[in-house]
Amino acid sequence: MMRFYKKCLYCQKELGGRTDKKFCDPQCKSAYQYKQAKEQPERFYDKVDNQLKLNRKILKEYNKGGKVTVRTSALESEGFNPKFFTHYWKSKKDDVYLFVYEYGFLKKKEHNVGKYILVKWQDYMEEQ
Repeated sequence: MMRFYKKCLYCQKELGGRTDKKFCDPQCKSAYQYKQAKEQPERFYDKVDNQLKLNRKILKEYNKGGKVTVRTSALESEGFNPKFFTHYWKSKKDDVYLFVYEYGFLKKKEHNVGKYILVKWQDYMEEQ
């Protein structure tokens, strides 16, 4: 009987056993797949999803009180991008708050300084 030897696609160790075997163990298979995924260009869906997650994390971090005002530079220096949001809500004063899930923001300018008014989604917002 002739033995067939191939190498593990990840660590290059010789493989024995089945002829269709590609990896020496599950860790090498996982590491190989992770490496392959990292070499692919980031998909648009992933870029949007990652930015939404980052925006939500930043808004949550800065909005501990339910409604706060923060300079735009503070949020944007952490990677916040106001172009990525999930939905909006228009107040009775016609202000349009953009939301990233349950955390909302409204861009304002006071004395030539850009600011965000941060709010958290409230039940009354669904009624309009």
